[in-house]
Amino acid sequence: MISRRRRQTILIAEDTPANIDILMEALGDQYDISVAIDGDSVMRSVNDIKPDLILLDVVMPGMDGYEVCRNLKEDPRTRGIPIIFLTSLTMADNEERGLNLGAVDYITRPFNPRIVEARVHTHLELNRYRVHLENVVAERTADLTATREATIQSMAILAEFRDHETGGHIQRTKAYVNLLVKYLQEGGRHADVLNTATVDLISQSAPLHDIGKVGVPDRILLKPSDLTPEEYEEMKKHPIYGGEAIRRTEQTLGANSFLRFAREIAESHHENWDGSGYPHGLRGEEIPISARAMAIADVYDALVSPRTYKPSLTHEDAMKVIIEGSGTRFDPEMVEALIFLQDEFKAIATRHSDARG
Repeated sequence: MISRRRRQTILIAEDTPANIDILMEALGDQYDISVAIDGDSVMRSVNDIKPDLILLDVVMPGMDGYEVCRNLKEDPRTRGIPIIFLTSLTMADNEERGLNLGAVDYITRPFNPRIVEARVHTHLELNRYRVHLENVVAERTADLTATREATIQSMAILAEFRDHETGGHIQRTKAYVNLLVKYLQEGGRHADVLNTATVDLISQSAPLHDIGKVGVPDRILLKPSDLTPEEYEEMKKHPIYGGEAIRRTEQTLGANSFLRFAREIAESHHENWDGSGYPHGLRGEEIPISARAMAIADVYDALVSPRTYKPSLTHEDAMKVIIEGSGTRFDPEMVEALIFLQDEFKAIATRHSDARG
C-alpha cells in the first residue's frame, strides 16, 4: 500500500482581507491554511495547529511580526518552523532585521502569487530535508553512543573476571562520579570543561578506573590478607597498566576519542591533591578533574564496603576519613561536593548493598 504524504499546514499571519485572499488563492489548493490577524493570535495558533510554515506580516495589531518571530525562535518547540516575512517595507535594513531574527525569506507587497507559491514550496522542502538530516544524525549519534557504552562495558567486564569484588564497586562508583561532576556542572564550576557531553563521558568512563588490574598477578590481586611492601608496589602499577592499555586503543580511534576521560581516570585516580599519590606524583589541578572525582568515589565506596581483609565503615565514619583528607589526599572542592551530596551517596550505597563488592 502506497502511503500519501501528509498535507502540510501554512499559517498566514495577516490582517488585511485582500492580502489574505491573494495568499489563499495561491496556496489553498496545495496546503491546509489557517489565518491569524494579530500577534497574540499567531502565538495561540502555533501551539494549536503546529504549522509547517508561517507567512508573517511585519505590521500587525499588538505584537509586531519581529516580536512574534523572536518569541518563536526562542522557544525550542517552535524554533524550527520556517518563517517568511510579508511586508510593504522595502528598505534593506528591515529585511536584514528579519533575517537576523531567524526568518528564512522576505516577500514584499504587492504579492506575485507564483513567487509566493514557489518560495513557500522551496522552504517547505528545505525544512523537510533539514528535519530528515537531523533525524539521521540523531540515529547515528544514538548508534555511536550505544557502541561506546558497549565498548566500555566490555572492557570493564575484563576487570570483573579478574576480581569478583569489582562488579558492584563499578556500578556504585559510576553513580557517585556522575553525582559529583553533574553537581559541579550545575553550579557553573569548571564551565570550560564540564559541559553536558563531558559529564556524560566522564560518568560512562568511570567503570574503567581499575581496568589496569588485569595486569596484576593473581597472587597479589586476590590475596586475602595485607600485601607486603613489595606486593603493594606491584599493585600500585595498575594505573600505569590501565592508562597504557587505553592509550593504545586511543591511537586507533584518534586523540579526540571518547576514551580520553577513561584514560585520565584509569591513570590518575590514585594521585593525591598534595602530590603524594601515584603513579606520577601529580599535584592539585595537574590531576584531571575526572580523576579527582573518581578518587572521592573510589575511596568512599572502598570504605563503606566490606572486603575479605577488612570490615566496612559506616557512612559517617567514611565521611570523617574523606573530610580529614581534604587538601592533602583529595581536592577540597570535591570534598565540598561530597558533603552536599552525602545523602545521595548513602542512598546509592544502601540501594546497591546486595551487589556489594
